[in-house]
Amino acid sequence: MSKTQTQYDESNIRNIDPIEHVRKVPGMYVGRTGNGKSHDDGIYVLLKEILDNSIDEFRMNAGTRIEMEIKTNEDGTQTVRVKDQGRGIPLGSVVDCISLMNTSGKFDDKAFKRSSGLHGVGSKAVNALSNALTITCTREGKYRSASFSKGKLLEDTGIKKNKDASWTSGTEVSFTPDPTIFHGGYAYLMEYVEAILFNSACLNPGLEISLTTDEGQKTFQSKKGLLDLLEQKLGSRLGEVIFPPIHLQDPQSSDEIELAFTYADHQSEEIYSFVNGKETYQGGTHVAALRETIVKTLRTHFGKEYDAVDIRSGIAAALSIRIQSPMFEGQAKTKLGATHTMPPAEDGTPQGLPLKTFFGEFLHTLDNHLHKNPDLQELLQKKILRNETERKAMAGIRDKAKETENKAKLKIPKLEECKVHLTSTLKSEQELKLKTTIFITEGDSAGGSVAEARDARYQAVYPLKGKPDNCFGIDRSFIYKQPVFHLLIKALGIQEDLSGLKYNNVVIATDADVDGMHIRMLVGCFFLQYFPELVRAGHVYFLQTPLFRVRNKKETIYCYNEGEKDKAIKKLGGKPEITRFKGLGEIKPKDFKAFINDDIKLEPFLLDPDSDVKSILTFCLGKNTPERRDFICDNLQHEVLLGA
Repeated sequence: MSKTQTQYDESNIRNIDPIEHVRKVPGMYVGRTGNGKSHDDGIYVLLKEILDNSIDEFRMNAGTRIEMEIKTNEDGTQTVRVKDQGRGIPLGSVVDCISLMNTSGKFDDKAFKRSSGLHGVGSKAVNALSNALTITCTREGKYRSASFSKGKLLEDTGIKKNKDASWTSGTEVSFTPDPTIFHGGYAYLMEYVEAILFNSACLNPGLEISLTTDEGQKTFQSKKGLLDLLEQKLGSRLGEVIFPPIHLQDPQSSDEIELAFTYADHQSEEIYSFVNGKETYQGGTHVAALRETIVKTLRTHFGKEYDAVDIRSGIAAALSIRIQSPMFEGQAKTKLGATHTMPPAEDGTPQGLPLKTFFGEFLHTLDNHLHKNPDLQELLQKKILRNETERKAMAGIRDKAKETENKAKLKIPKLEECKVHLTSTLKSEQELKLKTTIFITEGDSAGGSVAEARDARYQAVYPLKGKPDNCFGIDRSFIYKQPVFHLLIKALGIQEDLSGLKYNNVVIATDADVDGMHIRMLVGCFFLQYFPELVRAGHVYFLQTPLFRVRNKKETIYCYNEGEKDKAIKKLGGKPEITRFKGLGEIKPKDFKAFINDDIKLEPFLLDPDSDVKSILTFCLGKNTPERRDFICDNLQHEVLLGA
């Protein structure tokens, strides 16, 4: 059978406007276009782009306070307003700086030093992806204001005399993200916004950031910089650290490199890193340099070639560097790829700038600190030796498990794999990689429905077989002794560490009943017990599935609670058909397809740094039956049906 060749000539070639390009491929500029349930959704990138411009002014000694307001509008959209007391954009360039791509005052260090903006794209992308944006700049007794919609100029006041004596200089930007870009609707999750503002305050001691929302007002300030950040991240675990956090700054320039560092009595490695104010949660060469420096320092100090994994297990650190023209991987700037921040040389001498002087100083500071505190030195060495013992024991268990797999030619049964993984070598499809998802479903029936409805490009399905065992308080060997969990970590690609994670989103999908909630708790406990960094990094979610389907011949509405059901009935009128979903297995694939793709509702597994995770798990899953029973009895909500 012959195929007809598609026509391709000059008429197919287009040169589109840069603003149109941003709207056509937003993932290139802001990463994922999610609805706000994930910390790396694009709406937070928009907010951070505008905030960073104001922070850059603070870093140039112009203003010490930034105001942010997030207001919910009647149509469900949200408007973000950011106002600073900086120098203000030169009034003749206000419109160009917010609307002309690759136009910026940050392409050199004459007006800004080590700024967050690098490409002249950030605020223009915000403008292009917003239904409405207004910018007002004040300086030298004058002001100029301009309004846009989807990147197109609507109104420009021109340069006028400033009559507001209370605001003599600075920039104010308000924008409303376009819901058609962000999955047809979005909502800022205040936990994520507050984390951004807290981090920003810690990276810029002396700066005050106020946040006003529908719930009230909060203020973010820091006196101790990254030390405050690390202590907040450790939260209730701060009492478990081996020694109080060490706080260092670049001796040559107090604002270039800063580090807060300690060892915690846990197995994970937690490094929170920033470059020019951007959180590089995917790491990069600056994190590699820190890790290598720590390994080299402790090997030299103890005079033993301990395994690097044993030394790094338990590290808790916050690292910030500010460099001119850093090379990030992608516009979202989540990983540093600059070659000038290299690990130490073989002889231990740090190489490359600007980390050379700093890591050399850190090496000596840590070494001296341990020499002056022999009790801490002893604790740390015991920690490393314990890590070594546990690693070797786990290696033996893993080898036996692998041997069993090879003999039985064991594969992951019923895993429905996807084509693209987070580890895939795709550079032009960054957004698709961020959408990679695995659904951990309750049983085969639910797994079958999801598998049939999913987008096989980036969505995988792993059905649990039966109810998993309670793993609370059991050592890591439990993972390899329980096939359900052994196969799960193999499916996720995290047998060794998180670097092999195949999916950005790990979604626990269970029925909305008692058994479903129990399974949700058991799987959640598994991740907290053995892979807390997976939770802290924001990869774990719970799938929200509809309880009702309300439809007539023209329209179908999925409802997640009784209130939504009542509204749907009223909207459709007459006597619509109402279906109550009792479990995931009852939802047909065509129904699943409607709410696990662009309209998916995910509840992030948020871990409050101040929460005592060990106490929570002990109460919920430990052997404290009387206390738990009394709590349930005291707090159980029930209905008394009179006259039944």
